[in-house]
Amino acid sequence: MTSSELWSRATAERYDAEEAESSSAAVLGPVLDFLGELAGQGRALEFAIGTGRVGVPLRERGVPVVGIELSAPMAEVLRRKVDEDTLPVVLGDMAATVVPGEFTLVYLVYNTITNLLTQEEQVECFRNAARHLAPGGRFVIELGVPPLRFLPPGQVAVPFDVSERHLGFDTFDLVEQVLVSHHFTRDGADGRYRRGSSRHRYAWPAELDLMARIAGLDLERRVADWDGAPFTQDSAKHISVWRKPV
Repeated sequence: MTSSELWSRATAERYDAEEAESSSAAVLGPVLDFLGELAGQGRALEFAIGTGRVGVPLRERGVPVVGIELSAPMAEVLRRKVDEDTLPVVLGDMAATVVPGEFTLVYLVYNTITNLLTQEEQVECFRNAARHLAPGGRFVIELGVPPLRFLPPGQVAVPFDVSERHLGFDTFDLVEQVLVSHHFTRDGADGRYRRGSSRHRYAWPAELDLMARIAGLDLERRVADWDGAPFTQDSAKHISVWRKPV
């Protein structure tokens, strides 16, 4: 059984509204361009497809998409947008669930590999991606770079959003390589805030490259964003592409 925390029905029902900005055409356009080019004329498999923020518009661009999703409530929200024949979704763990056929692209976006809370499960996620890829196919991950250099000695928390509607900060366990994201979100017109938190296992690019090698995949490209900006020591995140040898 995966160690991922399960998204509840209440969270699933709020998800699209809370992620409206990341679902905009301006944000999604480069993502879909990047993934569509890699998929080519083949099929794409999205690990942790959620409510279909990426998978549904990618399918609308003509790329056949299949999804794996752990949370039934998240998949139910997706199903309101598109039927099963158009975009099949299998309920299960992205580190172990197998779907039929081969794919030219497997992708995992929005830091979601960190939902797997052990290194062993993250390695199995890479192996599962390789299992589904056709020779020459690619595995793509979008992941933030751990902001540990912002931690002075003795400090364990780093804010990532301070706004009128939302306060977010991460606390770090440097021994276990786990962070907890804390969220205080304004909920309604009465000024009250809703508190939430989630656990994640962070990983460095070099560690992911080793996981890929264990799975038989080779690093092909690493960039700082979906527009292809160079990845540098100052990059806040990376888009990494590993290829299955022919």
